Amino acid sequence: MRDKGETIVDSRFRTLVGALVLGFSASMVSTPAMAEGKLNVYNWGDYINPEVLKRFGEEHDVDVSLDTYGTNEEMLAKIQAGATGYDIVFPSVWMHDVLSELDLLEKTDISSHPDFKNIDPDSKRARTDPDAEYCLPYAWGSVGIVYNKNVVDEPIKGWQDLFDLAEQGEKIILLDDPRETLGIGHIMNGTSVNSVDDDEVGAAADYIIDKLDNISAFTYDSIPLVQSGDVAAAHWYVGANIFVSQMPDVLEYVIPEEGATIYQEDLCVLKSAPNKDNAKKFLEFYLKPEIAALNVEQQMNGTTNIPARDLIPEEIANNPTMYPPQEVMDKLQIFHDLGPDIRLYAREWRRVKATAQ
Repeated sequence: MRDKGETIVDSRFRTLVGALVLGFSASMVSTPAMAEGKLNVYNWGDYINPEVLKRFGEEHDVDVSLDTYGTNEEMLAKIQAGATGYDIVFPSVWMHDVLSELDLLEKTDISSHPDFKNIDPDSKRARTDPDAEYCLPYAWGSVGIVYNKNVVDEPIKGWQDLFDLAEQGEKIILLDDPRETLGIGHIMNGTSVNSVDDDEVGAAADYIIDKLDNISAFTYDSIPLVQSGDVAAAHWYVGANIFVSQMPDVLEYVIPEEGATIYQEDLCVLKSAPNKDNAKKFLEFYLKPEIAALNVEQQMNGTTNIPARDLIPEEIANNPTMYPPQEVMDKLQIFHDLGPDIRLYAREWRRVKATAQ
């Protein structure tokens, strides 16, 4: 979801790597192999339960390798540079559209599989793949606020509360991401996070610029600071619930009442995949409710597999920040590929950063 002009690594899940990937199979190396009996997975940092890959490998007698990326753009650049060893990628919905337009995706006909009935129809969000003929909707979640309850006197309910907290002298952090952070300005101004209107994008940037004196930093590496209480609250992803579960008396994650953004990643097979049969088998494997539930249990985000929701732990299934009620879902906006108009966000983000210096 990052502006194509940005190079800062998106560590949405980077801070989880050490905690969550313990026990990962030693056979899952980062260099893609091209032999038969292989599956080469290219994914966000640790955005899949290692046990899912392990079980697939055992069930199908396949050696699974995992390589990771930090941004959609990093993944695309590597593929375009000739990295032909990867079989599966996990692009955000808007990048799914970009990959499709560049003719980089293999048609899998995954939606014709009998178990595709398990997938929520509302998760078919890619505009270039409305019938899910290419990719399988994988996982989704909100981008909201995580805060330290020992520092914050009153519960935070929304963006206004976050900025009020900062005006009271507490430290807050926003994501170092033009779409996400300018998106807050759009939400508070009542405009779309996908607006390509010059004045609206400029006004979204102005909203953030007006708050700069009270923003301590733009970064992804905010969780440790919120945990310690050095920072009162931060703009972060629903994966913060992993840390909330570890420190329930200290941390809280909320979806802002004014609205927020929602992300979704899809599971896609590359046209250049050397192991297409195994890649398609993996998509079919992931249609199983018990496998999707296994992933959610560790990842703590939303699954597109409806029957899987009956198999995940109750504390996850009933958590309204992971599975929000419809009235909250109606206030969540997902990013679209803006094509050349992304330059508007690059320009305004440079203005925000220049003003912040």
